Amino acid sequence: MFTGIVEARVPVRTVSAQGSGLRIVLPAPDPAWAVVEGESVACCGCCLTVVECRDPATGARVAEGTPGADMVFDLSKETLDRTWFGDLAEGRHLNLERAMRLGDRLSGHIVSGHVDGGGELVRVEDPGDGGLLYHFQLDEPLHRYLIEKGSVAIDGISLTVCEPQAGAFHVALIPVTLEATNLGTAEVGQRFNIEADQVGKWIERLLPGRG
Repeated sequence: MFTGIVEARVPVRTVSAQGSGLRIVLPAPDPAWAVVEGESVACCGCCLTVVECRDPATGARVAEGTPGADMVFDLSKETLDRTWFGDLAEGRHLNLERAMRLGDRLSGHIVSGHVDGGGELVRVEDPGDGGLLYHFQLDEPLHRYLIEKGSVAIDGISLTVCEPQAGAFHVALIPVTLEATNLGTAEVGQRFNIEADQVGKWIERLLPGRG
């Protein structure tokens, strides 16, 4: 479980085909960063499992929990079908968030790391307050989950929905969000991973059973 508060942004070190899937290697964002094999890390909103830890200089496998070690992830065909990761390339930046711990502050909203679909950045607007307004269009199956001032995770970033209409909406981004996440370098026409709010999905699932 995650909160949608991005901890770091890192460039993809390597991408290699693995059958119908991919294997990617990501650098640690700082020397103190440490993960263990089997740990979950949200990469642009997609929950991935650390399968190896490697020495960034030699590529050799190192003990799990080694600070500053590279992280290796395997991406299944299902993951590639659900996300934009089929277009992953070396050097492209991904947002990272480690799983929350019991007792942590939930500064964003409840995010599972299970991507529901995609959306496209269609317009960028400067409101004159130092930030930017990003206008998105979601894939049709996700339209029903958008509510005014509700939550949405865009590439793993917890954001607030503004003026939703037929799958179109915008989010107001402050400078720190633009600096700390991959949205700062986003381009019109770019695809993003979208996870709808968990609460809305549970209500939708449970209500039909009540007749």
